[in-house]
Amino acid sequence: MKLKIAVPSKGRISDPSINILEKAGLGLKDNSNRKLISATHNKDIDVMFARASDIPEFVDNGIVDMGITGVDLIKESESNVVELVDLHIGQTQLVIASPEESNINSIEDVTSDMVIATEFPVLTKKYLNEHGLDLKIVKLSGSTEIAPFIGVADLISDLSSTGTTLKMNHLKVIDTILNSTIKLITNEESYKNKKNLVEAVATSIEGVIEAESKKLLMMNVKSSDLDKVKEVMPSMTGPTISEVLSEEKTVAIQAVVDESQVFELVNDLRNAGAKDILVVPIERII
Repeated sequence: MKLKIAVPSKGRISDPSINILEKAGLGLKDNSNRKLISATHNKDIDVMFARASDIPEFVDNGIVDMGITGVDLIKESESNVVELVDLHIGQTQLVIASPEESNINSIEDVTSDMVIATEFPVLTKKYLNEHGLDLKIVKLSGSTEIAPFIGVADLISDLSSTGTTLKMNHLKVIDTILNSTIKLITNEESYKNKKNLVEAVATSIEGVIEAESKKLLMMNVKSSDLDKVKEVMPSMTGPTISEVLSEEKTVAIQAVVDESQVFELVNDLRNAGAKDILVVPIERII
């Protein structure tokens, strides 16, 4: 019983998704040609390339067992999936925006006789209903930003990560519908029948994400300086200490620390007596 994982075939999250799978030990055997389905280095797991917007439904319908896609697309498709891991990539917001020169500055300024254009009619309609509004919704498949300037709509709802595209098109955000990120998902049937494989994939990917913000510190310390070094050394579960065979009584210390701590910590460790300090990247933490 093979496990199939769907990843976006193109777009801004395609390469980061494949990169995470590779770091998790699921490198593609035929990544260069981007065939519909590619084997991985695990004989029981294949990867299928698909449009990001199709992946939630593919997972829901059991066409694939797992998928990587955005929360915005999961919610828009109303798919029944299990969210396993937040990949912490592709952060974006689905926002309501109006022309900069308009008098529409907040959702309170919106009236039901207006028109809104979007690629996300389901999420937009739910949001409007929650605010007691019944606008006409025009579904577009791209270039949503130009809709207010060609007479198609008064407002838009669209994805924005930095706000730059909206500003370039002279639009202002008046509210946020949804904060989105990229998730690893599965369906209940696959989770039940292929639980070991599903959990193995999820655990490996979680390990990759956890390791991205960590570094392994390794150093030698004279036994007489050990207490001083331990005082400044943070770690996940306490440093690992082992004896070094040398003329002077010395120990080797290993510890996993946050990457943000490394710069100051290395200097503090040197001042406390540590030497031969190595800062080593970590591939996964399980």
